Amino acid sequence: MTAGRGELDDVPTAGPQRTAQGWADPPPANRPQEADDPLADEPLPSLAEQMADQLGGWRGLAESSVPVVVFVLANIVGELRPAVIASVSVALLIAGLRLAQRRPVRHALNGLFGIAIGAAIAWRTGDERDFYLPGILYGIGYGIALLISAAIRQPLVGWIWSVLVAGGRSEWRQDPKLVRTFTGLTVLWGVVWLAKVGVQAGLYLAHQDTALGVARLVLGYPPYVLLLLFTVWTVRRVTQEPEAVPST
Repeated sequence: MTAGRGELDDVPTAGPQRTAQGWADPPPANRPQEADDPLADEPLPSLAEQMADQLGGWRGLAESSVPVVVFVLANIVGELRPAVIASVSVALLIAGLRLAQRRPVRHALNGLFGIAIGAAIAWRTGDERDFYLPGILYGIGYGIALLISAAIRQPLVGWIWSVLVAGGRSEWRQDPKLVRTFTGLTVLWGVVWLAKVGVQAGLYLAHQDTALGVARLVLGYPPYVLLLLFTVWTVRRVTQEPEAVPST
């Protein structure tokens, strides 16, 4: 039994087919469908990449610390207002250089914002220790918020991880092991944060201005770097652990 002309025209051919524009290659067979979620199989950034993003690299660390160092040194050798002017000027210079070099200015602007608030308060009160007051108040509030979030089972470290590392995804909420991990990490961050800000608050109340400046530097990035390293290492270890296969 033979097929008619119309039936043969409907049978797809494997070779090139003629179109109005000429001969065209056939569409590829069994083309794999694109994944519905492009982030589903995306690997986590490396430890170095996550550290660099959060800290701005070694340059970001240095640039955020320079204005405080300038204030401490200028205040030791001079008076309060020249120290404030020098610190703010250095922070503005760093932000301007980053803009001129078309580099990310997030870390520089964050540092400039904190320096500007502390400088404005110290300028108004005439008390050099007030330069550090916004950082102390921010640290207290941040530490308390961390502990509260852990207590209500909404660990802040987990949500920050979702935004900064996981592309906004929050699948960890359905994983009891990750919930426990992020809760423990959030408590750790909160305790460390309140401990270091407690030292600075004690020096502030004791009017130990120079020691307060040194403590601001020593208790600033070093604990933050250690906490961040431990957090990234812990979460990566937990997420890469193979699931236990139940014995039969």
